[in-house]
Amino acid sequence: MIPAGDTVEVVVQTMSVAADDVLMLELRRAGGGTLPTFAAGAHVDLHLPGGIVRSYSLLNPMDAGTCYRLAVHRHPSSRGGSRCVHESLRVGQHLLAGVPRNEFELDECASLSILVAGGIGITPLWSMAQRLESLGRAWELHYAARTRGKAALLSEVEAFASASRHGRMQFHATREAGGRRIDLVSIVALAPAGAHLYCCGPAEMVDAFVEAACDRPRSEIHVERFESAAPVDTAGAFTVHLVRSGRSMPVPAGRTLLAVLVESGIAVPHSCEQGICGSCEVPVIDGQPDHRDSVLTDREKQANRTMLVCCSRAKSASLTLDL
Repeated sequence: MIPAGDTVEVVVQTMSVAADDVLMLELRRAGGGTLPTFAAGAHVDLHLPGGIVRSYSLLNPMDAGTCYRLAVHRHPSSRGGSRCVHESLRVGQHLLAGVPRNEFELDECASLSILVAGGIGITPLWSMAQRLESLGRAWELHYAARTRGKAALLSEVEAFASASRHGRMQFHATREAGGRRIDLVSIVALAPAGAHLYCCGPAEMVDAFVEAACDRPRSEIHVERFESAAPVDTAGAFTVHLVRSGRSMPVPAGRTLLAVLVESGIAVPHSCEQGICGSCEVPVIDGQPDHRDSVLTDREKQANRTMLVCCSRAKSASLTLDL
C-alpha cells in the first residue's frame, strides 16, 4: 500500500462518457469545502481501490476551488488503473487525491501557444486552451485521434474554439475516410519565432514532435508523456545508501530501485512506475544516477541532484539518497 502523503479525501460527484472508452469524472471535496490549488497543465494522483495510484491531468483551466475534472481512457493493456475506474468506480465513492503537481507548465506570457494533442493527450492541453483564452492570449490547437468517436472532449473543444476570440483548432481523424496524419513538421516549421509549442500524446507522436522541433530553443518546447518512451531497464546491480534511514541495501539486476525500497519498508510516493509522472523524485546526495525518465530536463539530469527511483538506476557502484 502506497502511503497517502499529502492527500485530500474526495467524492465522485459525477461520471459520464466523454468518448469511446473514455470516462469523465468530477471530484468534489468530501464534506464540502475547497480543494488544493493548481494551474493549467497540472495533474493529480488518484488513489484507487486495491492500492493503485495513477496520475490524471486536470481538465479545469486553473484553480476552480470546487472540483477536479478528469478524463480516463481505458487502455487495452491497462495495469489496473483505468480498468478499475471503468469497471469498479461509482458515483458517491470516496477516494484520496494527491495535491496537484505540474510538470507541464504553461508559459502564460508567450506571444503564441501551439498545442498538439494525440488521443487522450488532449486533457492537459484543453486546460491550457481555456486558460489562454481567459487571458486573451493567442493559441492554436491541433488535435489528432483515430476517429471522432474516440476523441475525448471533441464536441466541447470544438464549440469552445468556434466561439473563441483568440484561438483556433484543427482536428485530424486519422482513421476515417479522407483522414490524414497530423503534419508535425509543418506545424513546427510554420510556428513564428517566440511561440511556445506543447505536445502530449502517444510516445510515437511525442518523439516525432521533439525531432521536428530539435532546432528551436529548448525553453520553448514542452512535452508530456502518458507512456514511457522506452521499457524500464533493470540491468546492472548497485548498492543504495539511505541517509535519513541509516540503511544500505543491494539493488540486484532484474529489480527496480523503487521495488527494493518499497519492499524494505521505505515510504516512497509513486504512481506511473514508468518515469513519466515525477511522483517518485528523490534527492541524490552522492553517486551518479543513470537517468531513464521523461520528466527531468537535460540540465537537471546533468546536475544529478535528484532522480526518479521507479525507472532510473546507477552508473556508479553505489548511490546515496536523502531517504
